[in-house]
Amino acid sequence: MTQKILFVDDEESFPSLIRRHFRKQIRAGEMDCVFAANGLEALQTIQADAEVDIVFTDINMPQMDGLTLLEKVHAFKPQMKMVVVSAYNDMKNIRTAMNRGAFDFLTKPIDFQDLEITIQRAIKEVAELKESQNRLHSVQTQMIQSEKMSALGELIAGVAHEINNPVGFITANLETTEEYLTGLAEVVQLYQKQFPDINEVISEKVKDVDVEYIIDDIPELVSSMKEGTQRIVNLSTSLRTFSRSDVSNKVEFNIHDGIDSTVTILKHRLKANIQRPEIKIVKEYGDLPLVECFPGQLNQVFMNLIANAIDALDEYNDGLDFEAAEAHLNIIAITTKVTGNSEKVAIQIKDTGKGIPQEAINKIFEHLFTTKPPGKGTGLGLYISRQIVEERHRGKLMCNSTPGEGTEFIIEIPIVSPPD
Repeated sequence: MTQKILFVDDEESFPSLIRRHFRKQIRAGEMDCVFAANGLEALQTIQADAEVDIVFTDINMPQMDGLTLLEKVHAFKPQMKMVVVSAYNDMKNIRTAMNRGAFDFLTKPIDFQDLEITIQRAIKEVAELKESQNRLHSVQTQMIQSEKMSALGELIAGVAHEINNPVGFITANLETTEEYLTGLAEVVQLYQKQFPDINEVISEKVKDVDVEYIIDDIPELVSSMKEGTQRIVNLSTSLRTFSRSDVSNKVEFNIHDGIDSTVTILKHRLKANIQRPEIKIVKEYGDLPLVECFPGQLNQVFMNLIANAIDALDEYNDGLDFEAAEAHLNIIAITTKVTGNSEKVAIQIKDTGKGIPQEAINKIFEHLFTTKPPGKGTGLGLYISRQIVEERHRGKLMCNSTPGEGTEFIIEIPIVSPPD
């Protein structure tokens, strides 16, 4: 990792001196040295470059001195490691600098051994601070996401429950309706058979209503209504499966139920549109045992990965005419199997999109990193998914991608939850 260090000094020869002394570290990519001739210039550099975390500044400079720079920087970036450099007999200013939060001080003429030791100390503290901030941010993100998913789960479960009641009434009444309509149709047919000669008024009404068509259509009408209510029931079931509230301990869960519920919820995004044909889901399910896990959290991972696969296919088809899009295999393949000496399950989710560039592969799980256009992605989905799989379930989340051939995500989690 390259550490960017800002040196602030008004002596013209100072940058050359620093570059010459640290030439090996600079060539090796261990250090990146930037320079400013006064405090004002340094302040502008710090405000413009977020990668600068360490500053070595002289005290006596034109336009803005080092003490003023120290005060201004700590007002908006208190974590900045600032080292003041001054003459040995300038102890008053040095004490003032330390009281204002300076990390350390060096005296002129600079002892480069002391400078290297101070730089290494500063780099170490910056690294430790960033690691602590990342851990804190990770915990905060998990807590926020957990609360959001809990609230969403309760909302979805409530909606599913409210859907179930009226659908239950409709389903039950459809059986009775079918019985009523079938009976009435039989009565009408019996009348037509027993009394073929009907008066003109009734005859006209029979033609106007098209009784024959209605009698033939009743079974199909009732069947389509039953199919519609069953689809609502399936969606409601999927919603309840997807939104399962996770308790404090892991529970046994059918992984396939979680995947199926996620696919059902995303079904509207799989349908054909003016841009592309239908996206096909190809499932190759192995014989999996129940897995000890947090079902709601794993469902969230499935949602992120399958939604990302749909986005990838949408992006692939963007700009193609419909014939070209139709010629491309728009497929998301989902494969499950037992692996790791029957101790783990593996879930593979593969799309036939454009793939991810190699330079992005190593970054896709980083916080706030996204390959999607502005406004399309938050950079949190894969970051949170990895936390759920690796930290909450002691598993692995991996990505394989070849540009032009698509992307595959592999989830591996233990079947039996390991002890904490």
